[in-house]
Amino acid sequence: METNEEKAMPRIGDRAPDFVSNSTIGDLRLSDYNQGSWVIFFSHPADFTPVCTTELSEFAREKEFFSSHHTKLLGLSIDSVHSHLAWVKNVKDNLDVYMDFPILADLDMSVAQKYGMMHPGESETAAVRAVFFIDPQGIIRLIMYYPLNVGRNMEEIKRVLVALQTADDCSCALPVNWSKGEKVIVPPPKTLKEMEQRINDTTSEKVDFYLVKKTLDITEYQKN
Repeated sequence: METNEEKAMPRIGDRAPDFVSNSTIGDLRLSDYNQGSWVIFFSHPADFTPVCTTELSEFAREKEFFSSHHTKLLGLSIDSVHSHLAWVKNVKDNLDVYMDFPILADLDMSVAQKYGMMHPGESETAAVRAVFFIDPQGIIRLIMYYPLNVGRNMEEIKRVLVALQTADDCSCALPVNWSKGEKVIVPPPKTLKEMEQRINDTTSEKVDFYLVKKTLDITEYQKN
């Protein structure tokens, strides 16, 4: 039986819980911010800490990539907005990187609790390194969790964003270690007729009728 805590943690396929919170760009409502675009929503344990500084500055460096993939960034920690602003300035002064995406000041931990970002076994006073991929319809499509002492992999975050968008746009699945430009998996047949067509297909890479890979047309890739 699920506990109340387990029920409170969003899962893949759930609608992203809405909220209004103070941030470095002012009050922000997720449903307004999310409308019409993807959102990568991520938490960090604390401002002015070394691992978090490397992570959020890297998100900022990849701003053009995320923008070109119709994706907005949204950060969170339980620090105050004054701490966030001072940290943003410090990073800009020292690293010449401007973290101009909104960072939520979740002082009462209400948003972090709503998204299951607080893991008491790790820390009761800091959010773990959670990442939520939210699609333009406001649905959670992928969730990552990292502990406090291990930084996230930006290349993997970019890879899975492109993978999610490619799978949606091209109605396909993606094999292990897939990267843009590689073959994708064709959905398995659902009828005898489709199975026979699959067996007689000479244009795709077939392991068996249920596992077939193909190269996407260049126009399909251009969507991503």
